[in-house]
Amino acid sequence: MGSTSSAAQESLRAATTGRRGAVVAALMLSMALAALDSTIVSTAVPQIVGDLGGFSVFSWLFSGYLLAVTVTLPLYGKLSDTFGRKPVLIVGSVLFLLGSLLCALAWNMGALIAFRIVQGLGGGALQGTVQTLAADLYPLKERPRIQARLSTVWAVSAVAGPGIGGVLAAYADWRWIFLVNLPIGAVALWLIVRHLHEPEREIVPHARVDWAGALAVFACGGVLLTALVQGGVAWPWLSAPSLALCGTGLALVAVVVWVERRAAEPIIPGWVWRRRTIAAVNLALGALGLLMVAPTVFLPTYAQSVLGLAPVAAGFVLSVWTLSWPVSAALSQHVYRRIGFRNTAMLGIGAAALVLLAFPFLPYPGRAWQPALLMLLLGAALGLFQLPLIVGVQSTVGWAERGTTTASVLFCRQTGQTIGAAVFGAVANGVLAARLGGAGDLDSVTRALDSGAAPEATRQAIAEAVHAVYLGASCAAALAFAVLLFLAPRKFPVLGD
Repeated sequence: MGSTSSAAQESLRAATTGRRGAVVAALMLSMALAALDSTIVSTAVPQIVGDLGGFSVFSWLFSGYLLAVTVTLPLYGKLSDTFGRKPVLIVGSVLFLLGSLLCALAWNMGALIAFRIVQGLGGGALQGTVQTLAADLYPLKERPRIQARLSTVWAVSAVAGPGIGGVLAAYADWRWIFLVNLPIGAVALWLIVRHLHEPEREIVPHARVDWAGALAVFACGGVLLTALVQGGVAWPWLSAPSLALCGTGLALVAVVVWVERRAAEPIIPGWVWRRRTIAAVNLALGALGLLMVAPTVFLPTYAQSVLGLAPVAAGFVLSVWTLSWPVSAALSQHVYRRIGFRNTAMLGIGAAALVLLAFPFLPYPGRAWQPALLMLLLGAALGLFQLPLIVGVQSTVGWAERGTTTASVLFCRQTGQTIGAAVFGAVANGVLAARLGGAGDLDSVTRALDSGAAPEATRQAIAEAVHAVYLGASCAAALAFAVLLFLAPRKFPVLGD
């Protein structure tokens, strides 16, 4: 198996010699589309609701896309290992572009949510397959360079998304948010079709696809993530809908295990969790998804409400980590070549825990440069943490297992973000309720601040709520450190390149 995978990988690199620049450009464009679409809709919600209605369900514009991306990642990873990366990436790109076109043509909120789910079905293929192809195209010593590029594209796109969406909604029409995907995606698709050539012998002609397992994973992930996304928002955590969804989700977990154990080619193979390295990286990056909720979701509210910054300035406070993250990621190779993947990642997440722990000690109300400096340091720490783990875990498997491995890592990180949004949202609302005597939750308080009607006590309550969230995020970083320390092997079992 190892020699076959190595030969397939060398054949792929040989087939793309002289064309690799075009393929990398296509991967970066695809990554930009996937990253932008996670955030670009946020600032256009008022215009969308004003045109289509459906204010009570608009949160599903984000939740539906997130659910579709998350639960399809394992399926696309397995399909890319079975049929090759190129067909999966082409199908995902077509689905994403079709969903974008349909979103631009949506006639009501229900249709727009449904078409966002179609977009998410394509987005899952883009996220997983792009990361896998990046490892296929480059040998181990060159992977930090391409991963740093992809990290830069992701970070810049994710932060720029709200600004681009606001400009398009204000000066054009919210439908252009989806239409701009078409030319960019078409160029990426053309580059992939023309320049990416995989050896024919990598495609298995009569491969079995575990469709029963795929359906079970989709149903289980959809139910559990719906419970996490909607719990505490659409209904209380201990209400009948929450309990029913959680109970159904746990039952479906048992169904997934039963189906996958009997499948000839399971979507989520047992070896993903039996191998110490992969299991440890999955859990550590799940904790990364958890802690990332603190800055991405709560820092903009803190900057506007507590520091009194305008939305653009608040966005800058968050965006400074896009400067340090890719630089740190690119330089991490010089560290892990000396001390190893695990120790480098532990160094990064240990530093991240200290930075997150420092946030609650900022003075009130403080200056904008103080949280900005912490974000700059946090980006540097997380760049030193994430990239060595991704490069390291991809280097422990051959071509035939790399898609499944990469998808499992991304699935855990995405699931961590969903859990983090639910948990930290509950923490913030709990602190606000305690400080304000149950006068409101984070959403109602934020609306009061936007109207200029909130007293000083409310601003202090928001500061304490965000401080509590950052304290929780530092605990998530400490959990990732413990996972790497006690579960991950000291030296990753890297295969010969």
